[in-house]
Amino acid sequence: MSTREQHLVELVDADGRAVGSATVADAHQEPGRLHRAFSVFLRNAEGEVLLQQRAAVKTRFPLRWGNTCCGHPEPGETVTTAAGRRLQEELSVRGVELTEVGVYAYRAADPATGRVEHEYDHVLLGSLPDGVAPEPDPTEVATLRWVSPSALRAEISAAPEKYAPWLPGVLEVLAERSVGR
Repeated sequence: MSTREQHLVELVDADGRAVGSATVADAHQEPGRLHRAFSVFLRNAEGEVLLQQRAAVKTRFPLRWGNTCCGHPEPGETVTTAAGRRLQEELSVRGVELTEVGVYAYRAADPATGRVEHEYDHVLLGSLPDGVAPEPDPTEVATLRWVSPSALRAEISAAPEKYAPWLPGVLEVLAERSVGR
């Protein structure tokens, strides 16, 4: 079991209030324990979002396409602090200002690994600074690509099995935030 699987996550109730903690491994065992998480979208000047294909060694939904990066804050850690740390760990990207745009709660079982995601997922948005090129950690990320949100919706509709199950929901949260901009 990886060291990351032994990290603590913050268990929450349906309203996002902290109610305890558990290891990552324990929180993701069937039936899944609701815990705080975050999903980051980085966008470029053209309005495209950066997607990552999750590494083959991931314990949940390996090789599926997901948002730019995601993870779990430690108990008591802010989601923006944790997200900044994971952007640095996964993509070697530092100093991006992140704004929370909403929350998406979901539960999804991974048929390939038997693990369960049951997350109170804070959706964060930031812009990749000009001239910054992400350098993915191959133990976290198989590859990266840019895509417009509208093209991504069409791709997910055509082949949902290629995407992490939370991606449609967090993309919808992002879309709701973008209305009226």
